[in-house]
Amino acid sequence: MYPEGSVLISMGNTRVLCNATVEETLPRWLHNSKLKQGWVTAEYSMLPRATEQRNQRETTQVKGRTQEIQRLIARSLRAAVDLTKLGERQILVDCDVLQADGGTRTASITGGYVALALAIKRLEKRKSVEPGTLKQAVAAVSVGVLNGKAVLDLNYQMDQNVSVDMNVVMTSDGRFVELQGTAEGEPFSRGALNAMLLLAEHGIRQLFEHQAAALASARV
Repeated sequence: MYPEGSVLISMGNTRVLCNATVEETLPRWLHNSKLKQGWVTAEYSMLPRATEQRNQRETTQVKGRTQEIQRLIARSLRAAVDLTKLGERQILVDCDVLQADGGTRTASITGGYVALALAIKRLEKRKSVEPGTLKQAVAAVSVGVLNGKAVLDLNYQMDQNVSVDMNVVMTSDGRFVELQGTAEGEPFSRGALNAMLLLAEHGIRQLFEHQAAALASARV
């Protein structure tokens, strides 16, 4: 009702509410910059009972893990936007995890893009930005190696048992924004990496289709 863009994304049992807010101002560090552009940033949080055991709210200080996830989401979403066409404004995407069963950061990126795209479409409708401000879609998914095989979209239990855990962020033109891969025990081979990337791309292509369908059915 209130945000310029809003979406509730569900991936398995993980649910994230993503809201995009258009602010007709810029971060302080951009105020006196020679760069004539806008900005896209993100905030991420998890409700205390989004997990099996209650977590403390981050009321006074944001944890390092949360800061890392926020930066990842923001970097990923900026890859979808021509900041020079956004004008001197900022879009802030809030990603609030309602229920967590693994893959919260990748779900936040995938849902956050839809919220961001809705906000930009509203700006285009008002002729506040020119067409082409939204360059391409961006989506993300987790992959891993479980019992020697590449697996897609890890839930919490799978994440605890994989020998390799990786997050993949891609744009719709087939380029990578970020690859975060870690071996939990033995190092993994180039062959295992290639298998995970192929599986991730297959999954992300499906996510692009779901994003496009959601945007096509949304009222702007």
